Amino acid sequence: MTTTSSDREPGRATADREIVISRAIGAPRELVFQAFTEVRHLSRWWGPDGFTTTTRSFEFRPGGVWAFVMHGPDGTDYQEWITWTEIVPPERIALVHGESRDDPDAFESVLTFEPAGEGTRIEMRTVFPTKELRDEAAAKYHAVEGGEQTLRNLAAYVDELTRKAEG
Repeated sequence: MTTTSSDREPGRATADREIVISRAIGAPRELVFQAFTEVRHLSRWWGPDGFTTTTRSFEFRPGGVWAFVMHGPDGTDYQEWITWTEIVPPERIALVHGESRDDPDAFESVLTFEPAGEGTRIEMRTVFPTKELRDEAAAKYHAVEGGEQTLRNLAAYVDELTRKAEG
């Protein structure tokens, strides 16, 4: 396969397979990063509105795994598995996310935490193996809305932590 210059431009080769969601959060990126990387925090905010999370195992290191169950508001349980592939505190996290370690439909996500004044801009860029899997995630599982809700839940949780620390 020949690589062209357009393949090396960020986003060009994967644009039809990705979902990108970002949010400004009114807290220092170290705190936002911490809320995203410690299981005691993740269980308090992870997931779309109405979902709860039960962690089965959690090891935050490159190659480490977070195995968990997301409990939907309708009672449906979703088996989830994440392997951390890159961790650069407090700037970047890369991961592979699927239903199990050998899930052929697993997708890759990169989260970046950028300083934004006194706060942080978090960006979650998710790339699916195929355009069809991206489209299915968006239509059937409401991945865009769910991702936006998840980042909103993170922002609310970090705001709560900040208020407690100040009070």
